[in-house]
Amino acid sequence: MLTAALLLLVPLLPAPSGGGGKVFLTPQEALDLAFPKCAVEKTTHYLDEETLELAGEAAGGEIASGVVRAYRATDKDGALVGTAYFDRHQVRTLPEVLMVVVAPDYEVLRIELLSFSEPLDYLPKAKWYGQFIGRSLGPELALKKQIRHPAGATLTAHATTDAVRRVLALHQAVHGPPPQPKAKAEAKAEAKAEG
Repeated sequence: MLTAALLLLVPLLPAPSGGGGKVFLTPQEALDLAFPKCAVEKTTHYLDEETLELAGEAAGGEIASGVVRAYRATDKDGALVGTAYFDRHQVRTLPEVLMVVVAPDYEVLRIELLSFSEPLDYLPKAKWYGQFIGRSLGPELALKKQIRHPAGATLTAHATTDAVRRVLALHQAVHGPPPQPKAKAEAKAEAKAEG
């Protein structure tokens, strides 16, 4: 299983080496796209070994670092818009850098490809990345389940899916379990009041 450190600030993206790789966005450009007219605050969280291990279990693979850097974006009224995480991981032999934005309801709000160093033939079409939007961490967030398998980009699809699962697991490790949908919470409250 591939491991990756979660990166939030990638000060300079190295120029992709060989194979026709490409830098598509800088971290700041990606944040500006995701959070226009928002205040963005960088935060750093340090997970203990037990929490890191639990996050790895939830992600479905080892997580290399317990240092989690996040960018929390709030609107002009101070309401949370989303939290961005940057994940740098290896696809085959070369790196890919993604930004994954988690919505306040713990679903994927946005995913941006910042750089891809493998040959561009191994890159899925932009539409493929859109499958992650609105997805939350669970057993169905996997290839051949909620995520279609792209032709000709098997390793990239696995690396990207693993990265999104890793980000969602680390988000939960930092912020606790996802909020319950209102309907479930209201039903629970009613049952408690009756019982």
